[in-house]
Amino acid sequence: MNLYIVAGSLVAILALAGVAWMLRLGRDARIDGPEAAADAADQALPGFATVNAVVGADGAGALAVTGDGRVAAIKRHGARLAVREVRWDSVRATPAGMLVETGERPFGSVLVAGVSALDIRRLAPQLTRV
Repeated sequence: MNLYIVAGSLVAILALAGVAWMLRLGRDARIDGPEAAADAADQALPGFATVNAVVGADGAGALAVTGDGRVAAIKRHGARLAVREVRWDSVRATPAGMLVETGERPFGSVLVAGVSALDIRRLAPQLTRV
């Protein structure tokens, strides 16, 4: 009887592991590059057409910019990427990189590690001030 309990438990554990694998739970949703950040912003925000994007050194945060100066903050959220359009005045330089304070409690802030104000100027040259 104990053998049946152990075997049943093992089958249940393997089934749960299979479900987690199928749902991509526990995988790193690293932002793989500017193209991935641009795709995420373009898909998540209506009318958003990214012309430039930058990803932080750790792959955890990114910024995407449109030709008319709209900006989106992108970050990991579990196995997916979360995107929010933000105002430029919510983006500021810190020693660790560019910090985006969205003001949205559930979304939180986004750190684009290793990115400087000069990188942002290159990202969005149409801006006169960052």
